[in-house]
Amino acid sequence: MNRRQFTRVIGLAGLSLAAKSYFPRLPRLTGGGNSAKLKQWVWIGTDTGTSTDEWKRRFAVMRDAGIGAILPEIYNSRQAFYQSRHLPVGQPWLEQILPLAKEAGLEVHAWMWTMPCNVDDVVEKHPEWFVVNRVGESSVVKPAYVKYYKFLCPSRPEVWEFVKETVSELSQIDGLAGVHLDYIRYPDVILPPGLQPRYHIVQDREYPQFDYCYCDVCRESFRREAGIDPMKLEDPSSNRAWKQFRYDKITHIVNDILIPVAHKHKKLMTAAVFPNWKDVRQEWSHWNLDGAMPMLYAGFYNEGIPWIGEKTKAEVQSQRNGAPIYSGLAVAQMSPEELAKAVGLSRTAGGSGAALFAGEMMTDEKWKSFKIAVQAEK
Repeated sequence: MNRRQFTRVIGLAGLSLAAKSYFPRLPRLTGGGNSAKLKQWVWIGTDTGTSTDEWKRRFAVMRDAGIGAILPEIYNSRQAFYQSRHLPVGQPWLEQILPLAKEAGLEVHAWMWTMPCNVDDVVEKHPEWFVVNRVGESSVVKPAYVKYYKFLCPSRPEVWEFVKETVSELSQIDGLAGVHLDYIRYPDVILPPGLQPRYHIVQDREYPQFDYCYCDVCRESFRREAGIDPMKLEDPSSNRAWKQFRYDKITHIVNDILIPVAHKHKKLMTAAVFPNWKDVRQEWSHWNLDGAMPMLYAGFYNEGIPWIGEKTKAEVQSQRNGAPIYSGLAVAQMSPEELAKAVGLSRTAGGSGAALFAGEMMTDEKWKSFKIAVQAEK
């Protein structure tokens, strides 16, 4: 679910299976040595109305506070904010801010939504591309939770090509340091516990209306592998093979399709990922990323600041391919003091830095506190 939407929903300003992975490890780029170093990041929501002078000021504040890389939202599942050839273009915002950020000494990694698609032309012409739940409802007709939850099916080659084209376009932009994948998963089969009351639901188990994907392609593909239609399983939610099938579909897209494109053009590949990865079918510990940003939004899980350190340590230890972990922090949920504490706990736990969600939610006091915490790490 959109992190900004999640944040609004909970009333804030502005949001394991150990089966073997069968996908080969790809060599990780070093980005001039930067990808494995301590680095601080910040997500920036699409903002096309801000002047060049104001962006210069904001970037100077970020750099002074210790930010090394920004993640501007360049594709939001409806429009692209760069000069795309295959997506509807809102405004070429990336072209505006890229040189300004680089001048300020900041890396720019284009943040893109991956599996959701709300492009009208795609929805109208290719409704078969979208996931279907266990009830038989397409996410086009009845999306889960919110209207924009129209997710593409990761089993379809046509979908692979559609997503690949966006990554390919972004990877060929001069000066861009990397591509950042968001929503690289299925719809949440179980929401974080702190969010469920806002939707007036209780998800004490996997319910059919939130369980994806049971389209014809997924069912037939699993039947060929496992010898049974997943719709005929006595309890699909407890079937390890069926779970792993879906984990592997997303892993295939990341490792075999998208990362090779980014690396071909010497771009880093990072992703925003979930700590409760099973609930979104996202076995990201097996991905060959150059960096992972687990969204450790404690309030969504009814947890406190210490939980961030605990989860960071667990995420670092879980990585099969050694990607550096940058703890995603929901700054709207934190006081300046709590933000500083979270940054310190993340580093002590073995994290390689923090990723702030989001730049527009940072106050002067929080930037000051963040700067002090980052300097204490050096």
